[in-house]
Amino acid sequence: MEKLRGVLEARQVIIYFLAILGGAVFGLAVPAASVFEGVMNPALAVMLFATFLQVPLAEIGAALRNVRFIAALVMANFVAMPAISAGLIQFLPTDPMLRLGVLFVLLTPCIDYVITFTHVGRGNARLLLAMTPMLLVLQMLLLPVYLNVMLGSEVSNIVEAGPFLQAFIWLIVVPLALATVMQALMRRHQKLAKAGQVLDLLPVPATAFVLFVVLASVMPKIGLAQDAALRAAPIYIAFALIAPLIGKLAAGLMRLDAISARAVSFSASYRNSLVILPLAFAVPGGVPLLPAIILTQTIVELCFLPVYVRLIPRLSGAPFTRSD
Repeated sequence: MEKLRGVLEARQVIIYFLAILGGAVFGLAVPAASVFEGVMNPALAVMLFATFLQVPLAEIGAALRNVRFIAALVMANFVAMPAISAGLIQFLPTDPMLRLGVLFVLLTPCIDYVITFTHVGRGNARLLLAMTPMLLVLQMLLLPVYLNVMLGSEVSNIVEAGPFLQAFIWLIVVPLALATVMQALMRRHQKLAKAGQVLDLLPVPATAFVLFVVLASVMPKIGLAQDAALRAAPIYIAFALIAPLIGKLAAGLMRLDAISARAVSFSASYRNSLVILPLAFAVPGGVPLLPAIILTQTIVELCFLPVYVRLIPRLSGAPFTRSD
């Protein structure tokens, strides 16, 4: 079992790349592929449950006392990246809906699969997991403020808290609670501990399935607003190139250790596209334009995953070692 896990982890980058490619091709080739949209959140929940099982959850309380990590995370996600996003949208046409879609996704740091990718990239997934409530609350509070400053008050008033809270409960709280219970049971019962060895194989296949499902479900929507998606794509690529460096800079200013610095870089690089997608559907006249703009960012950042998994550990200036 341990050998199989080693093979999966050693080949995980190519597995993820094939999942991304396969999902994109399937989404373009099969008109009914958008049916996978209903599978997306359950798949994310399973992936995060598998990830949380790999993280020593009993240590999360101590992580919350890491002031320097919190400062680096806030600096990267809520100071530097909004400033960069404000600059990047100046290269877009003055279409308010196009700029709204881009800002929706660039101003909201990821709270779900970034934890898995941080673990894959040997960053401190435990610390980042502990920060998800803070990241969620801050983006809920600050998104209307940033939209008001960059686009005007008429646009900022459409942001609602409901989709954020619903995603947090089902994608973070429930999988985290189940993983905590499972970890406690495995410590007490030998048979369950053996079952845990099987669950240790789950993270890579579960993540690959999520990547396939996301790409398969979003590709049909991208085609519905192709022009807007193509205009937004260069902005997302620029963001993807800049973000890990911003994370490294923020971590360096706070003098974080290597695995914590990796977590900050991953957090700066990944955005909350799947969580904020319901906001796009709630905007009058926003469909299909806004979902296409937002989901284009999902495709870009997932395509950068194989790069990040190799690049970010090297940016940390330390050996590529496990975070747990």
